[in-house]
Amino acid sequence: MRNIAHKNDTLRIATAQAVVHMHESTIQLLKDGKAPKGDPLPHARIAAIIAAKKTSDLIPYCHPLLIDCVTADFELGHDSVTITVTVTAVAKTGVEMEALTGASLAALTIYDMLKPVDKDMEILGCKLIDKKGGKSSFPAGAPVGLKVAIVVVSDSTAAGIRIDKSGALIRERLASYGVEDPIMQTLPDEQGQISQALIDLEENGCDLVLTTGGTGLGPRDVTAAATRDVIDREAPGIAEAMRSYGQRRMPFAMLSQGVAGLRGTTLIINLPGSTAGVDESMTAIFPAVFHAFPIMEGGGH
Repeated sequence: MRNIAHKNDTLRIATAQAVVHMHESTIQLLKDGKAPKGDPLPHARIAAIIAAKKTSDLIPYCHPLLIDCVTADFELGHDSVTITVTVTAVAKTGVEMEALTGASLAALTIYDMLKPVDKDMEILGCKLIDKKGGKSSFPAGAPVGLKVAIVVVSDSTAAGIRIDKSGALIRERLASYGVEDPIMQTLPDEQGQISQALIDLEENGCDLVLTTGGTGLGPRDVTAAATRDVIDREAPGIAEAMRSYGQRRMPFAMLSQGVAGLRGTTLIINLPGSTAGVDESMTAIFPAVFHAFPIMEGGGH
């Protein structure tokens, strides 16, 4: 199975449709309630619900999901029954296969219950007609022309004792969203220097400043305090999202005191100092955080 442990839960909705073709006389039996095995539609609805919930038991590479809702609707044509199944879940992966499996089993149930009276029935097809949620429903890249800076806060890195890995990882991840050549700075764990650097970057027209390091509870961890000294408005949801994501993967994430906020229209975000913390935090908030910039320009949600 594909590893989806790094993904965020999002609202997922998928709708699939299947069509069972049959004689007009069979449709009339359905309408009159005279099918020999009883009305197949309630049974088909139950089959769709069970099938959607059991999809991972039937298809090897499907992940087990906690499904929140399955609906199955039926439209009777002059010579066909159209089945529409919609599946909803808050999950890390989509529910397309659950919707398709539900529609398929509903079609097979109708076929099974009507086959005594119609040997020419045919399941014409099963197709996905709509899906929402996941990457495709959210911005995938940075706004054009976004000016970004990365500030590495570390006494040892600033002194040339340690090679920077976290800043390089941030740069690599930003490149995947279309951000090229960010400004790079390295500073010691000195609150005044960090605050002044953030002020200078805002005055230099940076749209986004990402710091890494100095977010823990150690005596030299002052990045969060330096950031609070200069921001006008805090954006607590960003830091909360990073901590929540990290806490579900390792118990020390709660010890981060990183903050996020605005100085003017410059968004400043404190990331942890470790490469693992940077990787998890960026996965938690990117690319969704890019939505902040059109919002600041007066756009709607």
